[in-house]
Amino acid sequence: MSEIFHVVPETLHNTLVEAAYKHRGYSTEESASAARFCAEATRHGIRTHNALKALHLDHLFGSGSKGCVPNAKIEVIKSRFPAAQIWNANQKLGQATAYAAMDAAMKLADQYGVGMVSVDNAFHYLWGGGYVIDAAKKGYIAYTNCTAALAEVVPFGGKFPTLGTNPHSWGFPTTSAIGYPIVIDWATSVIAMGRVQQLLREGKQLPPQAAVDENGVPTTDPAKVKSLLPFGAHKGYGLSLINEIVGGFIGGSLPTLRNRWDREPADKHGCCFFFQVWHPDAMNAGAFAFGRNQAENVKAVIKDVLGHGNEKCMLPGQLEAEAAARCAKNGGLLFSEAEIKAFNELAVECGLPQWQLSDFKVAV
Repeated sequence: MSEIFHVVPETLHNTLVEAAYKHRGYSTEESASAARFCAEATRHGIRTHNALKALHLDHLFGSGSKGCVPNAKIEVIKSRFPAAQIWNANQKLGQATAYAAMDAAMKLADQYGVGMVSVDNAFHYLWGGGYVIDAAKKGYIAYTNCTAALAEVVPFGGKFPTLGTNPHSWGFPTTSAIGYPIVIDWATSVIAMGRVQQLLREGKQLPPQAAVDENGVPTTDPAKVKSLLPFGAHKGYGLSLINEIVGGFIGGSLPTLRNRWDREPADKHGCCFFFQVWHPDAMNAGAFAFGRNQAENVKAVIKDVLGHGNEKCMLPGQLEAEAAARCAKNGGLLFSEAEIKAFNELAVECGLPQWQLSDFKVAV
């Protein structure tokens, strides 16, 4: 039986989320960026990184700790490379920083064909797919990775968590070809810790070989999870390691110290972000078969991949597009009963009226 979702007007959702961030000291602009991001995550079916996750992360490691500084100002560090920018985020809210960085990378790509923004001293930006989807819808090819909030993944063959979930996110402007952007977005662990929290909230079990308990023994009980495992054994481990090395080149310090402010106070404890955007025109060699243009050629490539008996295969980004279409059909954002109860805890924190389940229609 499919799960029942209730339709919450996006304006109501955003009002509560903005109020929650403002209550914690964030500026109007930062709070609006956070609400925008949380709405986009929910719209695209990314329940592991919705407002509940975002504000929980802020409580644990952000404004409730030392990891995020409300109203912080981004410092652009002087560079000799015109197509690349380096930022010191000064622990600014991750969503606001990431939106600004992707916007800057797109502007650089407009001028130079490619744009790169590296961000040091950051607070985790949550779902990387949201930023590349936004860029892809505007016609760009976009990529981002980041070092996760905590080292909670055990490297392949090891027993102690020294890596983050370390996501990679790619977005391609394929809306004219297939109706939505292709988005390849994944954590390098079998599942994200946000998924563990969601399954615990919903009273469900984890897939096998996704996490271990405090003794390093695999478990499917979300209440017993201590650390996560990389997907694809050594392959996921290698992909996760990429983010830590990129972060090391930018300025990030030891993964096991990230957001653990009680350890080595003189060291660095923030995350690092990396953004890169390509303008499709900068990649266009022009010699497409049968006189096709670039967009027609991309469409032909996708059609070939999904041909030959593969017509029922799913493209990355399809589930997100279908979730967004369902939200549009129902005229709001979709939440489970358990999630609405969790939102009411935020309403109490902010002094706003609680949501009444009976006020929201059931999604079709």
